[in-house]
Amino acid sequence: MTFFNIFSKKKDENKPLKRHKIIVDHREKNSLVASELVRLGLEIEFQQLAVADYLVNDVALERKTITDLKSSIINKRVMQQLPELKQYPKYALILEGFNESSYEGVIHENALRGFLLAIVLDYQVPIIYTLNEFDTAKYLALLAKKSPSSQASLRPAKILLSKEERLQFILEGFPGIGPANAKKLLANYKTLRNIAIAHPEELERILGAKAKPLIDLLNHSYQIRESRG
Repeated sequence: MTFFNIFSKKKDENKPLKRHKIIVDHREKNSLVASELVRLGLEIEFQQLAVADYLVNDVALERKTITDLKSSIINKRVMQQLPELKQYPKYALILEGFNESSYEGVIHENALRGFLLAIVLDYQVPIIYTLNEFDTAKYLALLAKKSPSSQASLRPAKILLSKEERLQFILEGFPGIGPANAKKLLANYKTLRNIAIAHPEELERILGAKAKPLIDLLNHSYQIRESRG
């Protein structure tokens, strides 16, 4: 005689498994991360995100390879991205492919260490270190399964700078011109136009040796290079 346990919960084999959705910025379409997420059984939806590369429920994640990070440090773009990321309830920076050779290149190794410390201590943004695209996808998949099912209702946007901050931001993009020198120039000349037409000797008096790269770039003539082929 066969006995059946009527109190046991029988699994419905026809019921589809719950798929966790991850919102992916459209610029990540060609990334191996997106295809790996699909292979891992997650549902992804491409959107044009003003902030972050991935949204996993209420968590916003900015993904950067070590090369991306160095470039964004040089052009100061990451300084804008980190405060924007913090508009979400939860957030983190994914740093992909970090290894011993990451300290080589245009940025001095201690400068890179210092900036990584600043991300955590000054900007207060946690960093997730991953090996490669596949490792990144596994972190995102695990996060999707652990996170609450509700989607974040907050709709962050790019943080708009004041006109004064924009002037300083533009000047800081010039080689050797950090925040202090940018403020010195603006205090003396008030406008970008006045800086552009200033006498080289005046700029050298304020900036010293750092004036030459600024002067060279201000006077450089843009040339369109025709592609071969």
